[in-house]
Amino acid sequence: MKVLVFGASGFVGSYLAREFTGHGYEVAGTDIKETNAMPFKFADILDAGSVERVVREVAPDMIVNLAAISSVGQSWNIPQTTVSVNVIGALNILEAAKCLENSPKILFVGSSEEYEASDKPISEKILLNANNPYGISKAAQERFAEVYRERFGMKIYCVRPFNHTGPGQSDSFVLPSFCKQVAEIEKSGKPGVIKVGNLSARRDFSHVKDIVRAYRMILESDDCETVYNVGSGIAYSLKDLLDYILKFSKQEITVEVDPARFRPVDTPVICCDNRLIGEKIGWKPQHTVFDALRDIYIAHIKRTD
Repeated sequence: MKVLVFGASGFVGSYLAREFTGHGYEVAGTDIKETNAMPFKFADILDAGSVERVVREVAPDMIVNLAAISSVGQSWNIPQTTVSVNVIGALNILEAAKCLENSPKILFVGSSEEYEASDKPISEKILLNANNPYGISKAAQERFAEVYRERFGMKIYCVRPFNHTGPGQSDSFVLPSFCKQVAEIEKSGKPGVIKVGNLSARRDFSHVKDIVRAYRMILESDDCETVYNVGSGIAYSLKDLLDYILKFSKQEITVEVDPARFRPVDTPVICCDNRLIGEKIGWKPQHTVFDALRDIYIAHIKRTD
């Protein structure tokens, strides 16, 4: 069984490759930036011709689309690009895949940001009502997947993961940013200042290893019409997570709030109701956010650049 991963050079790509190869799959990746995590073919997801070429050459049994503008904060700065990559890119994959005789399974990765704000754990029954460009683009991608599934009989799976993190994630994301700043202060051997944004926000963070395991299990199932949430089911405040990271360092660290790090719109609480995927797929977390924080911090301590 062959798996083709779009956006293979991103944060999740190498973890996904290890998950699938560890279960006997042959994995190939494609992106605009080369990766050595798997056999690689160049393709720009916004170039329909190059997407079609790669899909035709690989003739995969499964396609996973990780190619995305994946930061809510970044999506506010480049809303046009966010919609282009996340929606037009997905359409290019759909158009290329529908021409294959083997009718591959396709997984589109959505987001908890598609849902309307709620102070309670969010189930798949909650209304989709995104309040940022990233969430809106993911909801549009999912709607196109539904249309292509109905019109062309394609096997298109959709998943809505909540926040996930781990070593290798860009420090433009909040938890890697905290870990990197604290690790740099620790390595300096003297007191330092860490800059933060809104610490009152509560978020459901999973270890990326749990997330990619869910992707594999969902694709291996026969039901492509059910959309699953994937998350730990526990929301922690960013302050609590920062306090945990600060304990890794022996140095005196001052926390400084930076207004530039606040988002234009920031949902107070995002927490996953993960009961459906547990009941129907049998998935449950094997790691905690604290495992992920420890792994990220150690990775930054070991960095020599």
